[in-house]
Amino acid sequence: MDGTVIVADDDRTIRTVLTQALTRAGCKVRSTSNIATLWRWVEEGEGDVVISDVMMPDGNGLDLLPQIHKKRPNLPVIIISAQNTVMTAIKASEHGAYDYLPKPFDLKELLSKVSRALSQSNMPPRPASTVMPTGQSLPLVGSSPAMQDVYRIVARVLNTDLNVMITGESGTGKNLLAKTLHDLGNRGAAPMVTISTASTTPDRITQVLNDADQTPKDATIYLDEIGEMSVETQLGLLDAMQSPAVRDKNLRFISSTQTPLAHLINEGMFREDLFYRLSVMPISLPPLRDRMDDISELTSHFLQMASTEGLPLKTISNNALELMRIAFWSGNVRELQNFVHRIAVLCPENEITAQFVKDSLKQMPKIKSEAVSIGGDKLSSAIESHLKRYFDIHGNQLPPPGLYNRILREVELPLIALTLSATRGNQIKTAELLGINRNTLRKKIQDLDIQVTRTKKMM
Repeated sequence: MDGTVIVADDDRTIRTVLTQALTRAGCKVRSTSNIATLWRWVEEGEGDVVISDVMMPDGNGLDLLPQIHKKRPNLPVIIISAQNTVMTAIKASEHGAYDYLPKPFDLKELLSKVSRALSQSNMPPRPASTVMPTGQSLPLVGSSPAMQDVYRIVARVLNTDLNVMITGESGTGKNLLAKTLHDLGNRGAAPMVTISTASTTPDRITQVLNDADQTPKDATIYLDEIGEMSVETQLGLLDAMQSPAVRDKNLRFISSTQTPLAHLINEGMFREDLFYRLSVMPISLPPLRDRMDDISELTSHFLQMASTEGLPLKTISNNALELMRIAFWSGNVRELQNFVHRIAVLCPENEITAQFVKDSLKQMPKIKSEAVSIGGDKLSSAIESHLKRYFDIHGNQLPPPGLYNRILREVELPLIALTLSATRGNQIKTAELLGINRNTLRKKIQDLDIQVTRTKKMM
């Protein structure tokens, strides 16, 4: 790489690491801990690429983006942030950021983005949008790597007219994502018309799409569980979409399915031409078992939601959250939400305890916490039980590839996190207690995204 990179971050460790890595890659680097210096360098024409944090002592990197683009339209700005929410990703995209990476980030991925930005720094910039809504509560909750992938796609597709296909198991939040894409996008002022595809007919589809009152120009059509639509209705939908009257309405279609459509296409149960028309931009929502780090954040969110709906405002202990984090949520986020609302009502204390969660999990159908099921059995028995339920959920189909690493992660994460907690964050003692060397421990802490309370994360 050849060029000058400006690094703006108030974390000295991150500035040091990025400076060393970028210098080794052949770049010149100027680093600062504040917005004022970043803006001065931009005004003076310094830098070919900017890497900026969001929250800094004297300002917000995202808020500076419009000024940077006005002054230096062709200067790519890569936003990095520990505020790993969907709104951060959306705002970065809306304000014209070249790219967005949540902390902790992968250094190789960031270097790759810098390299691409340097090669494209003289190209016309991607225009920033001004439709970013303000004062909105977070429509999607979670900061896990799996959800960050979703946020980045949402940010890119939000203010386009592309048709979107949302896939995911039951209870993962497909309807919520569809509503988010509509409400926060450039069609938010127009209505979103929801069609339950399992019960609709070809005549009904044609009627809805042609009705000017129900489906006006620029509306969004949400096709809920498109995989359950009959072949006859699929043909009716395709014909209606291709009619001049419907085309003139400039409708956007968002579809959802929990059934893999590729299997239905192969079996002749879903039209391939309709699939490609609807699935211009696919978004896959991860199951809760692939984003277990989000359970604490989701639980707090649902407790707050419960209080706004007239239920008692409760807190929950860390030990109780740990039990919930290692429970098996076959119903995904929807099941977790129902459980949180239930314990908010039934718990007699202001703080929900681990014992109360343990007893409540025992009463839940299809859910058993690993901590509850272990009892006097060996850990291997609990893992075997967990895996059996996991395979049973997929029925006659095999689970997604990568099972070995997913199971190792589920075992390693609580093992290392709890050991770090027991040693009060002392990594030397933790490595000794685990019987691994310190370099291995550091890598696992980074790979598993474990928060170490005694020291700050490097990235």
